Amino acid sequence: MSVVTSYARALAVREGRAQPVATVRHLHLAADPLVFIPLRLAGEAAAPLGAMVGSDPARPHLLVVPQPRNRDLRFAFMAELARIMLPYIEGRAAATETVPGKNERERYLDAPQVIVPGRGAVEFVRLLGRSTRFRSADGPYPVDPAVPVLGQWLTFLYERTEFAGSSALVPMTEALSLHWATGQSPMEDANLATLLAWICPPPGRTGQEAAAAAEDPVRWPPAGPDTDPGFDARVLRPAIDTYDASGLPEPVREALRGQLEPTWRLMWQAVELLRGLPEAASVGDRWAADRDRYTREVARVAEGGPPRGRRDQAGSAAARLWDMESARQSYDAQRAYDDPLVMAEHRATGKAFAGEVVHVDRERTILLPGGKKPVSRPLVTVHTADPVRLAPGKKVFSAHRRRQSGEVVELDGDLVVVQLNDQLAKGAGVPGVGDAVCFTELDLGGRIRPGFPAAEETPWTHGGPPAAYVPTDEDAKEDWS
Repeated sequence: MSVVTSYARALAVREGRAQPVATVRHLHLAADPLVFIPLRLAGEAAAPLGAMVGSDPARPHLLVVPQPRNRDLRFAFMAELARIMLPYIEGRAAATETVPGKNERERYLDAPQVIVPGRGAVEFVRLLGRSTRFRSADGPYPVDPAVPVLGQWLTFLYERTEFAGSSALVPMTEALSLHWATGQSPMEDANLATLLAWICPPPGRTGQEAAAAAEDPVRWPPAGPDTDPGFDARVLRPAIDTYDASGLPEPVREALRGQLEPTWRLMWQAVELLRGLPEAASVGDRWAADRDRYTREVARVAEGGPPRGRRDQAGSAAARLWDMESARQSYDAQRAYDDPLVMAEHRATGKAFAGEVVHVDRERTILLPGGKKPVSRPLVTVHTADPVRLAPGKKVFSAHRRRQSGEVVELDGDLVVVQLNDQLAKGAGVPGVGDAVCFTELDLGGRIRPGFPAAEETPWTHGGPPAAYVPTDEDAKEDWS
């Protein structure tokens, strides 16, 4: 936990409500996101119990598995879920735009955005995708043809969450915690009801009081995928027993409706809270990356591409890891450049410093190694009260003139001398005395992707070229776990 976040949490306790740790919204928010609240059977990793799903706050779809241990009922649930989710996901593939560049391409103007209550639901999406994407409409274990297609899309959505800054599959508790700090622990922030109680407590109540009331599992049931043990024993088990004896699903349906509706209301309340924040400058670029991935996935599924394997091969795993690290580096830098509150965290740790320009040497030139003609390299002296932990020679970037790079030349108490290296524009890119500036080691440029070998060129040290995936009946035997 950073110094700034720790201070905000302490301030939240004193003020009695959550404190902002961001001035802008750092994620894309669709005009019609699909809210998905899944529940699973206790003691089972991926046996669905029920779900509430939809993109209209006033018209949720309630899906129920009255006997979660029944395989046919589980797959009937998945088929019903597919009939709701697939039109939403595939319906984003409509209008396109042309992306100019060396390799000009078409990209969809929109992409699906699924919002779930928390990290547990994200993991449940992964398990549902893994348990269904290998199924087949033919063979010894046939399922509805839409089920494996939904499984592929659920896997796609989960994999996007591994890339920092993606807004394809959003855990709401993490989205809220990215923008507000509460007076409770990060573990308690995983409870959607108590988190929202801190952010917007009812009139006349403090965040502490509202959060304590929100811990009541009867009035505010857990947001899933796990249900409250008391509910399981007193309500759910008798309802399932009734179904087993009579075949009537209504008791289970009504029991799960009571569990899901409070979370449904909280999810849409949270959506409106986030919608009230202005969108950060870099969000559009990250959403464009989501739309790029979605465009490629639509084409892959349309061409009959096989489901993603259970494990990455050596080459694809290395490339994926590199892309994930690059996404994290870019995301951290973009958030800091977009938001002074986020940059304050980096200033507190010495990764950035801000201050006032007290001296400028605009006319300074130097001869670069191997050069024949002096080049302009102005010096800017900054007075700062921040703890500077950037050693001389460290490359830095201007937060006010994005992508302008420099180099720390000298540290002398509260004075930092920075050499500006580019984007000088005949002096127009050089700040003047009295200007407020901020320099950081965070690089918006990212890293150059190395040339990873093609799958057929995988070296023997990494297992050699992998065999092509051929679906078999064994794939359909994978457990819901």
